Amino acid sequence: MYLHKISLTGFKSYQQADLVFSDKINCIVGNNGVGKTNLLDAIHYLSFCKSFYSAMDIQNIHHGDEYFAINGTFIRDNEGSELVQCIQRKNQRKKFLLNKKEYDRLANHIGNFPLVMISPYDRDLINEGSDLRRRYIDSVISQFDKFYLDNLIQYNKALAQRNALLKSFDDNHYFDPVSLEIWDEQMIHLGESVLSKRIEFLGKFIPIFQQYYKLLGNGFEIVNIRYATQLAGVSYREKFKSVLSIDRSVQYSTVGIHKDDLEFSLDGFPIKKFGSQGQQKSFVIAIKLAQFEYTRSVKGYKPILLLDDVFDKLDDIRVSQLIKLVSEESFGQVFITDTSEERIRKMFDTMMIDHKIFSIPLSLAGDSLSS
Repeated sequence: MYLHKISLTGFKSYQQADLVFSDKINCIVGNNGVGKTNLLDAIHYLSFCKSFYSAMDIQNIHHGDEYFAINGTFIRDNEGSELVQCIQRKNQRKKFLLNKKEYDRLANHIGNFPLVMISPYDRDLINEGSDLRRRYIDSVISQFDKFYLDNLIQYNKALAQRNALLKSFDDNHYFDPVSLEIWDEQMIHLGESVLSKRIEFLGKFIPIFQQYYKLLGNGFEIVNIRYATQLAGVSYREKFKSVLSIDRSVQYSTVGIHKDDLEFSLDGFPIKKFGSQGQQKSFVIAIKLAQFEYTRSVKGYKPILLLDDVFDKLDDIRVSQLIKLVSEESFGQVFITDTSEERIRKMFDTMMIDHKIFSIPLSLAGDSLSS
């Protein structure tokens, strides 16, 4: 599977852009601020129905326009082409279509066109809070397990209802344990299923991640990911009961899968505190490459790989290893952004691999581009 062409209208810095891609390597080069990352974000929309960077779709409409539209044509082996469309108008709900038929639920699209994106913001996985790491693991599993995604959505709805009820008890000075137990039971049932899937996934994922880290850098460094949960070796139901008085006091649910975390370590120490910038970047790139490999093994075909400004903070050896990896047959279509066209051309001059280079001059940002 690969993205054959894309058309952008009113999306971020692009008033209009039409591009036809290589099915292997695509390099988008240009100065900072001309729209390289915006192009990758449009491709991300086609896979995940949302931006990688902006929480609000309305913020992605080109200044002065009334809507944005992203149209992407994908080619699957022996299955012909498929058209994916995303349309967002001001003050209207987002429309997402496959072959001109609109989805009833955006969740039904997730996983149909798998994609892995590596960006400078990935270091936030190390440096920011646990909610970001939970969202990451959830997004990966959801690409190939719709049952997991449905359970997660229902769990979050039950969590919101339970929290609202706890606040209502405090506001109205009463307590109704029976009504609370309704949401307890839903969170227990759904939470146990989500927890089991997360642990099962990590058991298969971590060895792949460790292998990719070894390929990227120093083979003597030992990296690991540990799933941290309050529910290890205890009954979910009993844990709920034991913290009921605390939940009533703070007016929200203090126990559950929504509090779990991933602990990242390098040679047994937290990489957040003891890893260099290069080690941290190699760590998150290895996570994303492992995500690619795992998704490929489950789906049976290669996801699209987006590499946004990944060369910063990596030494020449790690850069060379990364490019060598993604150029191998095990990887499919790849998109790379960089500020240096000279560096890109130099890297690919020695590689006999199909590729295209799209140069985006600063003066053309927002105009029609094609190659």
